[in-house]
Amino acid sequence: MSNRTTLAALASLTIGVLALGAPLPRPAEAQTTPALQTAIFAGGCFWSEEKAFDDLPGVRSAVSGFVGGHTANPTYEQVVRGRTGHMEAVQVTFDPQVVSYRALVDRYWRTIDPTDPNGQFCDQGPSYRAAVFATGAQRADAVASRDAAMRILRTSFTTPVVGVQRFWPAGAEHQDYAKRHAASYQAYRVGCRRPERLRAIWGDAAVS
Repeated sequence: MSNRTTLAALASLTIGVLALGAPLPRPAEAQTTPALQTAIFAGGCFWSEEKAFDDLPGVRSAVSGFVGGHTANPTYEQVVRGRTGHMEAVQVTFDPQVVSYRALVDRYWRTIDPTDPNGQFCDQGPSYRAAVFATGAQRADAVASRDAAMRILRTSFTTPVVGVQRFWPAGAEHQDYAKRHAASYQAYRVGCRRPERLRAIWGDAAVS
Protein backbone atom coordinates (compact mmCIF):
# COMPACT_ATOMS: atom_id res chain seq x y z
CA MET A 1 0.00 0.00 0.00
CA SER A 2 1.40 3.42 -0.98
CA ASN A 3 1.84 6.27 1.49
CA ARG A 4 -0.93 8.17 -0.32
CA THR A 5 -3.32 5.21 0.05
CA THR A 6 -2.45 4.87 3.77
CA LEU A 7 -3.10 8.57 4.43
CA ALA A 8 -6.42 8.40 2.60
CA ALA A 9 -7.49 5.41 4.70
CA LEU A 10 -6.58 7.17 7.95
CA ALA A 11 -8.48 10.30 6.91
CA SER A 12 -11.54 8.21 6.06
CA LEU A 13 -11.39 6.50 9.49
CA THR A 14 -11.12 9.85 11.31
CA ILE A 15 -14.12 11.25 9.42
CA GLY A 16 -16.09 8.13 10.30
CA VAL A 17 -15.29 8.49 14.02
CA LEU A 18 -16.30 12.15 14.00
CA ALA A 19 -19.52 11.35 12.18
CA LEU A 20 -20.46 8.83 14.85
CA GLY A 21 -19.82 11.40 17.58
CA ALA A 22 -17.19 9.25 19.30
CA PRO A 23 -14.79 11.32 21.44
CA LEU A 24 -11.19 11.43 20.39
CA PRO A 25 -8.53 10.66 23.05
CA ARG A 26 -7.42 13.72 25.05
CA PRO A 27 -3.79 14.72 24.62
CA ALA A 28 -1.62 13.64 27.55
CA GLU A 29 -0.82 17.25 28.43
CA ALA A 30 -4.54 18.01 28.84
CA GLN A 31 -4.93 15.53 31.72
CA THR A 32 -5.08 17.39 35.04
CA THR A 33 -4.70 16.37 38.69
CA PRO A 34 -7.13 17.82 41.26
CA ALA A 35 -5.45 20.51 43.35
CA LEU A 36 -4.47 19.88 46.93
CA GLN A 37 -6.54 21.69 49.56
CA THR A 38 -5.85 23.04 53.04
CA ALA A 39 -7.69 22.94 56.35
CA ILE A 40 -6.89 24.97 59.48
CA PHE A 41 -7.66 23.79 62.99
CA ALA A 42 -6.85 25.41 66.34
CA GLY A 43 -6.99 22.91 69.18
CA GLY A 44 -4.65 23.80 72.01
CA CYS A 45 -1.05 22.66 71.70
CA PHE A 46 -0.12 22.63 68.03
CA TRP A 47 2.32 19.77 68.60
CA SER A 48 -0.64 17.54 69.42
CA GLU A 49 -2.82 18.73 66.55
CA GLU A 50 0.03 18.27 64.08
CA LYS A 51 0.63 14.73 65.36
CA ALA A 52 -3.09 13.89 65.05
CA PHE A 53 -3.08 14.59 61.29
CA ASP A 54 0.51 14.07 60.19
CA ASP A 55 0.39 10.41 59.11
CA LEU A 56 -3.26 10.24 58.04
CA PRO A 57 -3.67 8.77 54.51
CA GLY A 58 -4.24 11.61 52.05
CA VAL A 59 -2.55 14.23 54.21
CA ARG A 60 0.50 15.66 52.47
CA SER A 61 1.65 17.87 55.34
CA ALA A 62 0.65 19.21 58.74
CA VAL A 63 2.33 22.45 59.78
CA SER A 64 2.28 24.00 63.24
CA GLY A 65 1.62 27.73 63.38
CA PHE A 66 -0.64 30.57 64.42
CA VAL A 67 -3.98 31.93 63.22
CA GLY A 68 -6.58 34.53 64.11
CA GLY A 69 -4.44 37.40 65.36
CA HIS A 70 -3.57 40.96 64.39
CA THR A 71 0.25 40.85 64.20
CA ALA A 72 2.13 39.84 61.05
CA ASN A 73 4.53 36.91 61.32
CA PRO A 74 4.23 36.51 65.12
CA THR A 75 6.82 34.67 67.20
CA TYR A 76 5.95 31.89 69.62
CA GLU A 77 6.94 34.09 72.56
CA GLN A 78 4.61 36.88 71.42
CA VAL A 79 1.69 34.51 70.97
CA VAL A 80 1.95 32.71 74.31
CA ARG A 81 2.17 36.04 76.11
CA GLY A 82 -1.18 36.96 74.60
CA ARG A 83 0.08 40.04 72.77
CA THR A 84 -1.00 39.17 69.23
CA GLY A 85 -4.47 37.62 69.49
CA HIS A 86 -3.32 34.46 67.71
CA MET A 87 -4.18 30.87 68.55
CA GLU A 88 -1.89 27.89 68.10
CA ALA A 89 -3.10 25.96 65.08
CA VAL A 90 -2.22 23.40 62.43
CA GLN A 91 -2.54 23.83 58.68
CA VAL A 92 -3.31 20.50 57.01
CA THR A 93 -2.61 20.12 53.29
CA PHE A 94 -4.51 17.16 51.86
CA ASP A 95 -5.54 15.35 48.69
CA PRO A 96 -9.36 15.47 48.50
CA GLN A 97 -9.38 12.36 46.31
CA VAL A 98 -7.96 10.37 49.22
CA VAL A 99 -9.41 12.07 52.31
CA SER A 100 -12.31 14.52 52.38
CA TYR A 101 -12.45 17.79 54.28
CA ARG A 102 -15.44 16.44 56.21
CA ALA A 103 -13.39 13.44 57.35
CA LEU A 104 -10.67 15.76 58.64
CA VAL A 105 -13.17 17.83 60.64
CA ASP A 106 -14.74 14.67 62.04
CA ARG A 107 -11.30 13.62 63.23
CA TYR A 108 -10.52 17.06 64.63
CA TRP A 109 -13.38 16.99 67.17
CA ARG A 110 -11.96 13.79 68.62
CA THR A 111 -8.59 15.44 69.27
CA ILE A 112 -10.01 18.15 71.55
CA ASP A 113 -12.38 18.90 74.41
CA PRO A 114 -15.00 20.91 72.45
CA THR A 115 -16.75 22.01 75.65
CA ASP A 116 -13.81 24.06 76.99
CA PRO A 117 -13.93 27.71 75.83
CA ASN A 118 -10.68 28.75 77.53
CA GLY A 119 -8.08 26.32 76.22
CA GLN A 120 -7.32 22.63 76.05
CA PHE A 121 -6.41 20.33 78.92
CA CYS A 122 -3.52 21.82 80.93
CA ASP A 123 -2.97 24.54 78.31
CA GLN A 124 -5.27 27.39 79.23
CA GLY A 125 -5.46 30.93 77.89
CA PRO A 126 -6.34 32.78 74.67
CA SER A 127 -3.62 31.21 72.53
CA TYR A 128 -4.85 27.69 73.35
CA ARG A 129 -8.51 28.17 72.43
CA ALA A 130 -10.03 25.81 69.87
CA ALA A 131 -11.74 26.73 66.58
CA VAL A 132 -12.27 25.49 63.04
CA PHE A 133 -11.19 28.09 60.46
CA ALA A 134 -13.22 27.26 57.34
CA THR A 135 -13.41 28.76 53.86
CA GLY A 136 -16.81 29.56 52.39
CA ALA A 137 -16.76 26.26 50.49
CA GLN A 138 -15.80 24.33 53.64
CA ARG A 139 -18.24 25.91 56.07
CA ALA A 140 -21.25 23.67 55.38
CA ASP A 141 -19.20 20.51 55.95
CA ALA A 142 -17.60 21.97 59.08
CA VAL A 143 -20.95 22.93 60.61
CA ALA A 144 -22.52 19.58 59.68
CA SER A 145 -19.61 17.77 61.29
CA ARG A 146 -19.94 19.90 64.42
CA ASP A 147 -23.67 19.23 64.65
CA ALA A 148 -23.14 15.48 64.23
CA ALA A 149 -20.46 15.43 66.93
CA MET A 150 -22.71 17.37 69.32
CA ARG A 151 -25.43 14.78 68.81
CA ILE A 152 -22.98 12.03 69.72
CA LEU A 153 -21.93 13.75 72.97
CA ARG A 154 -25.43 15.10 73.62
CA THR A 155 -24.01 18.42 74.70
CA SER A 156 -23.35 21.86 73.21
CA PHE A 157 -19.89 22.79 71.98
CA THR A 158 -18.11 26.03 72.74
CA THR A 159 -15.65 25.46 69.88
CA PRO A 160 -16.80 27.66 66.97
CA VAL A 161 -16.61 27.37 63.20
CA VAL A 162 -15.30 30.72 61.93
CA GLY A 163 -14.07 32.18 58.65
CA VAL A 164 -10.60 31.30 57.47
CA GLN A 165 -7.83 33.73 58.45
CA ARG A 166 -4.15 34.15 57.67
CA PHE A 167 -1.98 31.29 58.88
CA TRP A 168 1.60 31.92 59.96
CA PRO A 169 3.95 28.91 60.31
CA ALA A 170 5.79 28.58 63.61
CA GLY A 171 9.56 28.26 63.77
CA ALA A 172 11.38 25.12 62.66
CA GLU A 173 11.90 24.07 66.27
CA HIS A 174 8.13 23.46 66.58
CA GLN A 175 7.65 21.46 63.38
CA ASP A 176 7.37 17.66 63.71
CA TYR A 177 8.05 18.08 67.43
CA ALA A 178 6.35 14.83 68.47
CA LYS A 179 8.51 12.89 66.00
CA ARG A 180 11.80 14.65 66.64
CA HIS A 181 11.45 14.79 70.43
CA ALA A 182 9.35 11.72 71.19
CA ALA A 183 10.32 11.42 74.87
CA SER A 184 9.75 15.09 75.62
CA TYR A 185 6.43 15.08 73.81
CA GLN A 186 5.27 11.95 75.63
CA ALA A 187 6.17 13.55 78.97
CA TYR A 188 4.13 16.63 78.04
CA ARG A 189 1.20 14.53 76.79
CA VAL A 190 1.03 12.44 79.96
CA GLY A 191 1.66 15.39 82.28
CA CYS A 192 -1.17 17.31 80.63
CA ARG A 193 -3.46 14.28 81.12
CA ARG A 194 -4.49 14.54 77.50
CA PRO A 195 -5.19 10.81 76.89
CA GLU A 196 -7.33 10.43 80.02
CA ARG A 197 -9.43 13.49 79.30
CA LEU A 198 -10.01 12.56 75.65
CA ARG A 199 -11.02 9.02 76.56
CA ALA A 200 -13.44 10.41 79.15
CA ILE A 201 -15.07 12.53 76.42
CA TRP A 202 -14.86 10.35 73.30
CA GLY A 203 -14.22 6.82 74.55
CA ASP A 204 -12.56 4.56 71.99
CA ALA A 205 -13.05 7.19 69.27
CA ALA A 206 -10.56 9.56 70.98
CA VAL A 207 -7.51 10.61 68.98
CA SER A 208 -4.81 11.35 71.54
